[in-house]
Amino acid sequence: MKDSDPNQHLRLYSFWRSSAAFRVRIALNIKQLSYESVPVNLSAAVLAQKSASYRAINPQGLVPALVDQGRVLAESLAIIEYLEEVQPEPKLLPSDSYARAQVRWMAQLIACDIHPLNNTRVLGYLRNKLNQDETSIDDWYRHWILEGFAALEILANQWSGDGSRLFGNQLTIADICLVPQVYNARRFKTPMHDFPVLNRICSSLETLPAFAAARPELQPDAVS
Repeated sequence: MKDSDPNQHLRLYSFWRSSAAFRVRIALNIKQLSYESVPVNLSAAVLAQKSASYRAINPQGLVPALVDQGRVLAESLAIIEYLEEVQPEPKLLPSDSYARAQVRWMAQLIACDIHPLNNTRVLGYLRNKLNQDETSIDDWYRHWILEGFAALEILANQWSGDGSRLFGNQLTIADICLVPQVYNARRFKTPMHDFPVLNRICSSLETLPAFAAARPELQPDAVS
């Protein structure tokens, strides 16, 4: 099967407040790839991700899912690396193998260690199965962000160039992961004063059009 033609139609199954979908929207914008956004309402009142029609697209029942010429991909980092291969410019990974591994380390610290502990289904399990109150759930959420950001702050201090990107001066997949996670940290009133490097990098990234256009509140399915 031939690789994707990036000029062909892309369909992104997304939810406005999903940080994983936020990452993919940023990557699509950076790559200047047009796409159709298909909302999947994850709210407790709807749970569209559990429907048979969506499970036929992504058996995990998670967002995002990307459909490219009838071929389905899921998991945000897998989607982003796919986009990196089919649309190589602008590059989101360094050329050097060790540098690429460092960038993936920082991206996965967020996408594989912080985010899975705080996503909607985990919070729902804490709330509905373990009978935790909202204060305890919010404390859980902030705890895992603080744990992860403490390590990421050290890595950013080590690897950032001028303080506007996580790795050197190149925009990478690590930056794509950072902004949605900081967005969530602010939403849950996570104290960020111990992370000056991350704050500075995030503020710089948020001024870029590709990041700004991907913000949750600007998506077609956003609600106030």
